[in-house]
Amino acid sequence: EIIIASFYLFFGIIIGSFLNVVSLRYDTGDSILGRSMCLSCSKELKWFELIPILSFISQFGKCRDCKEKISWQYPLVELFTGIIFLGIFLKFSDLLLVSIQQLIVISVYFMVVFSILIVIFVYDLKYKIIPNDLVYTFSTLALAGIFFDPATFQISIPTLLPFLSGPIFFLFFFSFWFFSRGTWMGLGDGKLALGIGWLLGLSFGITAIILSFWIGAFISIILMSIPLLNFKGKRLTMKSEIPFGPFLILGLLLVFFFNINILNFIL
Repeated sequence: EIIIASFYLFFGIIIGSFLNVVSLRYDTGDSILGRSMCLSCSKELKWFELIPILSFISQFGKCRDCKEKISWQYPLVELFTGIIFLGIFLKFSDLLLVSIQQLIVISVYFMVVFSILIVIFVYDLKYKIIPNDLVYTFSTLALAGIFFDPATFQISIPTLLPFLSGPIFFLFFFSFWFFSRGTWMGLGDGKLALGIGWLLGLSFGITAIILSFWIGAFISIILMSIPLLNFKGKRLTMKSEIPFGPFLILGLLLVFFFNINILNFIL
């Protein structure tokens, strides 16, 4: 299991490097398959400057030529993706005793789903917008997941509640967006919540959304309370606009990997 777990971790780190490229080049007109270059001096990077995490460490977080600082986004996204992929294996590792095929299918499914979410996380954090192409793809995969039984490789017909979970969460966020005219919440958050509802179901989805509000409030209070901290170079105030998509994704991940269900403590 250690060898397989290590594979998931390192494969995730490599995919994380690719997700960095996608998040930076998405909707810019640049090909995601083009050669990487320094964003400061435009020097084309050599292969040994592209080794995930290690290149950042060996170069002390700076470009080898112009000495400009390299964004911490690169190693953090790579490491984060590696941990997520490792978490997928740990969550479903019992399938090793049942069927390798099932483990592969369910792993690939969640690797794709979470890779899309990581790009949304980074993109929303940087540009305060959730791209339609990405969130629609995520929601489609989440919806498809409720019709597929990985244990039998068969199409299954879900009950009504799992199907309604997505629209229920979408309408919740849509009401925030509609009545505030987009000042409280973006419509992209509602589209993201649609997929979260389908992926997690009603009770776990409610927990993910509650956690996202708690996480958002906690981080916002910290950023506003400590003068040295800032968000994207600006001092955070009560009127500051903060993307909510990353908090929704963090809530989803916590619920998915740790099986948190707040409703169990309430009901």
